[in-house]
Order: sequence, then C-alpha cells, then structure tokens
Amino acid sequence: MKSILCYGDSNTWGYIPGAAQRYPRDVRWPGVLQAKLGADFHVIEEGLNARTTVMDDPIRGGAIKNGLSYLRPCLESHAPLDLVILALGVNDLKHRFGFSAYDIAANIATLIGVIQPIPVLLVSPPHVGPLSALAELFAGAPEKSRQLAPHYQAIAKQLGCHFFDAATLVQTSPIDGVHWAADQHVLLGSRLAEMVRGILNPV
Repeated sequence: MKSILCYGDSNTWGYIPGAAQRYPRDVRWPGVLQAKLGADFHVIEEGLNARTTVMDDPIRGGAIKNGLSYLRPCLESHAPLDLVILALGVNDLKHRFGFSAYDIAANIATLIGVIQPIPVLLVSPPHVGPLSALAELFAGAPEKSRQLAPHYQAIAKQLGCHFFDAATLVQTSPIDGVHWAADQHVLLGSRLAEMVRGILNPV
C-alpha cells in the first residue's frame, strides 16, 4: 500500500465558503483522491485553517499555524510515506505578512527541504478571486496570487519535485474569493489522482 500525505491549509481541511463549516470527508479533495485511487493507496489528510508556510501567525493561533513547525513531527508520525502533496501559500498572501510571490515560493522551498528525500508533488494554489469580507485581510492578494505559479514551478524544477498549477483547473468561490465550492474539490482530487498514479506507478 502506498501512503500519501496531503499537507495544506483550509482548502485541504475542506472549509465551506461563507459557512465556517467543513465539507464531508468524501467531498474534500483528499477524500476524492482516496476514492479515485482505491484501496491500494492510503491518503492522509493534514489540512489546517490559516496554516502558513514557515511563520507564526500573531493573530490566528501563533505557532500552531506555522506549517514548518509541525511538518517534521507530522512526517515522522505518518512514516513511511511514498509521496507528500504540498498545497500551501494562500495564507502567506495575507496583507500582514507582506510577502511577495517570490518570497512565498522561497518559503515553500524551505518546506520541501524538510520533506525530501520523500517525493513531493507541489500544488500551486488557485487564484484568489474578488474579495468581500476578506478584502482587508487579503489586500493585494488577487494580483499576487497570479504570480505564484511561475515561482512555484521554478522551485519544483530546481528541487526535483512534481508540480501542478491548480489555477489551471480550480476556481475560488465568489462567496469569499479564497475557498472552493464542492465541485472544485472533485476536480482537483480527480486530477491529482491521475498524477499520483503516474508518479507512484510509472509504466
């Protein structure tokens, strides 16, 4: 059996736009991934609302939200792993952190350095859409989010990772511009299942 860790933020957790509730397991993209892959694979969900790449969030939970702090114990807890799907970066776009798209990709590279030599599938996030209630929190994020994929792809190439740009497939919900409708989880989970089979069961 192949073990796959999905390490991400609120969209990996399954946050329902505008509801502050969670989609059922079979709706969330890791659940879709599990269903598509079948019993020969074990998909581990590690999503957390407001998780950043490498820094504490002084307003939302401090070190609890730091993706770097939890990553190594998470990897050891679930070892051995055959693949890590890394899907972070949206919360780094929050205005209070002041990161450029280049900076966020550099943060991602730090996480990959911890994960390797386990193979990594790096997922660049969908574009942040028009914002309403989250407009001040994510000020400047829509434009900056459109700059992430080239930087993520460059990091993936440099570090020998697999890469997928989720913005080519998934759109954020118009309800809040950050989280996804249920059908978008299905799209991503299904596409990643195809990629995972290619990575772990090469012809």
